[in-house]
Amino acid sequence: MINSQRLAQRFTNLVQIDSLSRREKDVALALEKILIKMGATICYDKAEEQVGGNCSNLVAKFKGTVDAEPIFLSGHMDTVGPGNNIKVIFKDGIFKSDGTTILGADDKSALAIILEVMDVILENKIDYPPVELIFTVCEEIGLLGAKNFDFALMDSKFGYILDSTDTEGIVTKAPGANKIIIKIFGKAAHSGAEPENGISAIAVASKAISGLNLGRIDEETTCNLGTIKGGVATNIIPEFVEIHGEARSHDVEKLKTITDNITDAFYAAAELFKSGSDFPRIEAIVENDFTQTNISEDHMAIKLAGKAAKNLGVSLESKTIGGGADANVFFGKGIVAGVLGTGMTDVHTLNESVAIKDMEESANLVLEILKVHATGEM
Repeated sequence: MINSQRLAQRFTNLVQIDSLSRREKDVALALEKILIKMGATICYDKAEEQVGGNCSNLVAKFKGTVDAEPIFLSGHMDTVGPGNNIKVIFKDGIFKSDGTTILGADDKSALAIILEVMDVILENKIDYPPVELIFTVCEEIGLLGAKNFDFALMDSKFGYILDSTDTEGIVTKAPGANKIIIKIFGKAAHSGAEPENGISAIAVASKAISGLNLGRIDEETTCNLGTIKGGVATNIIPEFVEIHGEARSHDVEKLKTITDNITDAFYAAAELFKSGSDFPRIEAIVENDFTQTNISEDHMAIKLAGKAAKNLGVSLESKTIGGGADANVFFGKGIVAGVLGTGMTDVHTLNESVAIKDMEESANLVLEILKVHATGEM
C-alpha cells in the first residue's frame, strides 16, 4: 500500500527545503500545510524562545478510529551543514546529494515516512489508534528541541522516533551523558624575562590529562575531552585554559564515577603547582546532557514493534548504541520511545544516502505497528 512514487517525491521536496538547526521554519510550514490537508490538529510549543531559533516544535494530532492508548511518531526537522541548497540525485533507487552538501536523510527520511504512513491509513480507511506526530527542532545541536519541548501538549506515553539507520533494528538502550567544562586559572608572566613568576594553565591541563584514561573505558562507558582553548602568545605564560568534554555510560553509577575521575584529576594537578599560592584555581562545571534509555523487552513499545515485524515476515533486533537522541530526553520524562531506522547511511557527510527500498520497509513497519495497536492483538 505504500506509494513509492509519492514517498520519493515528498522526501525530495523536504530535503530541498533548507532547515539547518535554528532555521527550521520553512520545513515546518511545509509539513503544517500537508498535515492540515490530512485533517490533523496542529499546534506549536514555545521552544524557539529557549533555543534561539525561528521555529518551535510541531505537534500534529489525529483522533484515530478506535479506542486505544495514544501513540506518537517523531522525527527532527533540522539538519547539519553543509545543508543549504541541497540538490537531490536519485539513481538506481538511491538518493544522494550532488556531493557539495549533505543529503538530509537525517532526519527528513523520517518525516517523509511518517507522512506516507498517515496518508496510506487515511486514504485506505484503515482503523488506527490516536496518533500524535512530534517534529522537533535543534536535535543536531544537543537535542535542544526535545529538551525544551512542552510535554503537556502530548497525551501518549510511548511511541517511536525514526532516527536510526538499521530498518531491522529498534534501539532500546542508549547511554546517559554528562557535559564537562573545566576552567583553569593560572598566572600570566613574561615567558622570557620572568617565567618563574607565572603559573601555566596549559601545564596544569597537561598534567591532569596525562593521567586520565580516555576513550573506551568499558563496554558501557566512554569519555572524551573534545576541545581545549587557552593562551595568548608564545611569550606569555598562559593564565587561562578552558576544556570541554563529556562522559557517557549505560550505568548511572559508572557515569558519576568517570565524571568525578575527570574533574578530580584537574583539582589534583592544580595542587601540585600551587606552592603556597592561591593559583592555579580550577572551576569544574558538570551538566547532565541527557539521561540513559533502557527499555525493557516486555514493554508494550517493544512487543508491539516485534509483533508488527513478525506479521511482515521480517526480523527486528533490539539494539544498544553509544549515542544520544531525542528518545533519551523523552525517556527522562517517563515517555518510552523506541528508535527505528530509515535506512540512511553515512549521515553527517557529503556521502550521505538512503535507498527508497529501505524507506518503504520502514514505512511498512510503522504502518503495521499502528494497525496492530488498533486491533489490540499482541
